[in-house]
Amino acid sequence: MTHPNFDQAADEAELADPASPPESPPVPAQPAPEPATVADPPGPVDGAALLGELHAAIRRYLVMPSGEATDAVVLWIAATHVQPAWEHATRLAITGPAKRCGKSRLLEIAKATSNNVLPAVNASTAALYRSIGSEDPPTVLFDEADAVFGTKRQAEAAEDLRALLNAGHSRGWPILRCVGPNQDVKEFASFAMAALAGIGDLPDTITDRAVNIRMRRRAPHERVQPFRTVRDTPALHALRDRLHRWLRAHLTNLRAAEPDMPVDDRAADTWESLIAVADLAGADWPERARLACKTLTQAATDRETDTSPSLRLLADLRTIFTDVPKLHTVTILDRLRRLPDAPWAELTAHELGKQLRDYSVRSKSVRETGTGPALKGYDRADLTDAFTRYLPPMSPMCRTQNQKGHTTHRP
Repeated sequence: MTHPNFDQAADEAELADPASPPESPPVPAQPAPEPATVADPPGPVDGAALLGELHAAIRRYLVMPSGEATDAVVLWIAATHVQPAWEHATRLAITGPAKRCGKSRLLEIAKATSNNVLPAVNASTAALYRSIGSEDPPTVLFDEADAVFGTKRQAEAAEDLRALLNAGHSRGWPILRCVGPNQDVKEFASFAMAALAGIGDLPDTITDRAVNIRMRRRAPHERVQPFRTVRDTPALHALRDRLHRWLRAHLTNLRAAEPDMPVDDRAADTWESLIAVADLAGADWPERARLACKTLTQAATDRETDTSPSLRLLADLRTIFTDVPKLHTVTILDRLRRLPDAPWAELTAHELGKQLRDYSVRSKSVRETGTGPALKGYDRADLTDAFTRYLPPMSPMCRTQNQKGHTTHRP
């Protein structure tokens, strides 16, 4: 299979001299939807039933990791049909730990049912931002994103693409380039919904702006229908067209929608369009959408805590400070190393202090007990602000008693 390659001569020249990029030909977007082959029944369109049909189509060809993940993909695909309504262009990050987890197949279903698809295979970054347009952008799809961002060297080479994806999450952040013989400044729109599929992890600045779907391989007993492009695509295109007509008829209402969100900050920005579509559909979709939002957002937060060294350190510090107000640095290091599966065997007092200074926390003289010696250490009160700002709430149900006799917790 051809891998996306963004290290083309045009981009090399552009990165070397951003003021004078070569002209890259636009990437042709998928043509606008053809008239549906299946006519809608007379009367009001049942949006909930349409979403249910898309849900069934996904389940026909894939074993999804959860019902919430399936609902999220359904709503993301639907949201692509009314991009002019949204303030934020949600990314769909489809990842998995290995090959044959269904990532590319899910992207194929999205390709057949999303609006105005722009497959970004072997496309230069310059060609992409020349192809996005403005008011009604295409839906950009990247397969095998690990070939672009998989290693540190690859990620550095694709920095321009990552910047485009990050900027394009919100309206009003165009790409500025000098073009033509007179080097006139021209704005290129960056706003467009995008889906990326790949093995392993994508850059965290992308996943932070995405609905994150973590795929897995089918078990031997799990069965799905094989997907055949020639046989199955026409029916999916017909469903796409019906979705498009239903949603476009409500474009004005969706543009004005302000749904009640179960999350806040960037997660709310990312999920707002999906929940607005669910509220429009009605039936049980509003409840399902909010459950998917909370479930997948929490899973992404937990994964970030597990994979980010500094957040893992904060979480483990909260664990060992659960029942004590002050600890000496030497005690903290000992307790960190005793935690199950702890990565702190080589952590020093200097490195501990360096990492905590990023959170405006500094060591000071403390007494672990009222009569004990005053030594360098940390006060739980000084750490509370960082715990509150950067970690999810500690649930009492997640507390366990470890073999050393003190309470441990993993968020």
